[in-house]
Amino acid sequence: MKLIPAIDLIEGKCVRLIKGDFNRSKEFNNQPNVQAQQWESEGATSIHIVDLDAARTGLNSNDDSIKSIVNTINIPIQIGGGIRSLERIEELFSYGVDKVIMGTSAIENRNLVKELTIKFPKKIIIGIDANKGKVSTRGWLRQSDINATELIKEYSKFEIANFVITDISTDGTLEGPNENFIQEILNITEIPVIASGGIGSLSDLISLTKFESQGLYGVIVGKALYENKFTIKEAQTVLS
Repeated sequence: MKLIPAIDLIEGKCVRLIKGDFNRSKEFNNQPNVQAQQWESEGATSIHIVDLDAARTGLNSNDDSIKSIVNTINIPIQIGGGIRSLERIEELFSYGVDKVIMGTSAIENRNLVKELTIKFPKKIIIGIDANKGKVSTRGWLRQSDINATELIKEYSKFEIANFVITDISTDGTLEGPNENFIQEILNITEIPVIASGGIGSLSDLISLTKFESQGLYGVIVGKALYENKFTIKEAQTVLS
């Protein structure tokens, strides 16, 4: 099971939100490329980036930061946030991004996402952000009536790379992941799953290792690393 450090971008800075609330953000670094380089130097094997501005507004105002990160590090990058067209995906791939995450589009434009999984097999990740089991979109600002499990079942039929699943109620809290939600998803798909939200300690990571044999491919960690709850090396030692 892989540890994947997270960089969430707002106005070119690394931030973390609490439960997806843009009014409850904390800035950790105003040089995202330096932060990414630090994660790589500490042993990270990939980086997870979310363009929160693009997720909320659809505007790609953080592209300079994204390109700077790509040009600074030598490990794969997966990126999400406001990715809603073929043109945008091709643009991100041209920057050197390895995989793209589609979240809102998975709800609002299913046909596009299905076409893209054919055009870019194993390069598209489906991001499922859920609140009480229902999928949220547009940077978590809109709540749908669609069950996360139904969306997982639908997209499991296509050539996607992974599902990234987030229980919004745990995100940024450091209070532990929603294991019931993770188990529920693993029960219905054979696509490798990456869990996100709530990791606050090495104990939380240890508790997730029991899911590795069921298809939990990785876990995304942000705030716990920024606030020095543990190091990447410590986490990798635990996970290995």
